[in-house]
Amino acid sequence: MALSIIVHGGAKTISEDKVAANHAGCTAAVEAGWAVLISGGTVSEAVEAAIRVLEADQTFNAGFRATLNSEGEIELDAAIMEGSLSWGAVAAVQGVRHPISVARMIMDDKPRLLVARGGEQFAADFGAEMCRKEDLVAEEQREQWQEDMEICDRPNTVGCVALDSSGFLAAGTSTGGTTKQQTGRVGDSAVLGSGLYADGKIGACSTTGDGESIMPVILAKTAIDFLAGDRHPDEAAQMAIDTLVSKVKGEAGCILLDPQGRVGWAYNSSHMACAYMTEWQDKVAFLTQKSL
Repeated sequence: MALSIIVHGGAKTISEDKVAANHAGCTAAVEAGWAVLISGGTVSEAVEAAIRVLEADQTFNAGFRATLNSEGEIELDAAIMEGSLSWGAVAAVQGVRHPISVARMIMDDKPRLLVARGGEQFAADFGAEMCRKEDLVAEEQREQWQEDMEICDRPNTVGCVALDSSGFLAAGTSTGGTTKQQTGRVGDSAVLGSGLYADGKIGACSTTGDGESIMPVILAKTAIDFLAGDRHPDEAAQMAIDTLVSKVKGEAGCILLDPQGRVGWAYNSSHMACAYMTEWQDKVAFLTQKSL
């Protein structure tokens, strides 16, 4: 099987001064996941490792320094799904450093979505890395929130899709949601079929963008369905985004892998931070914009 991994740092506008940070973060995430794959680790371990890097990087809206909600607090969503249809998810959790790891713990326990205090209690009981909820907030971020400023170039979700040496696929997502979102809001990232989906016989997908636009078109599952008939993931991803645009307003992006390890991605935002590695490459590829 051809090892492959692809990550995204969000469909968004990336200003010139933010390109280097996005490059470094996405590349580091791919390298972390790739190290797991080439050492014989499982596909879920690779996805988790990659997303943990993004969650710890203040460039991205997941984990540390995620966006603040209407109460000035950070609530986090994450999910992971394997091609065998095993999955786990958390939503609206606080004081959790790596929600993607909690989602994986849930998947290993039994498939379910845990929210708010239920997810936090599960994380603590199973030994996840916890912290005071205030520790996830940066002072600069607090000042911006208090001044009622929008962070226009921040991504809305991070994600990863990978294929391991056994031919297993998995997808993962993690997010802090949207700036000043209502407390308790849950977007697409923790919702199977919308924020992510994996089917071992067809492919795996992770999405990013406006959750309220992504969910009604079930974007991740739509992209997977377009892989039917051996369609290339690049074409399937674009078809999925075209479907979203034709039905609802909003920006979105998606990354895709098929069982052959072929990579695809598409978006309708200004940019989309994306990096990937396959057995056919000698180094990580990083892109923020596709040529038209």
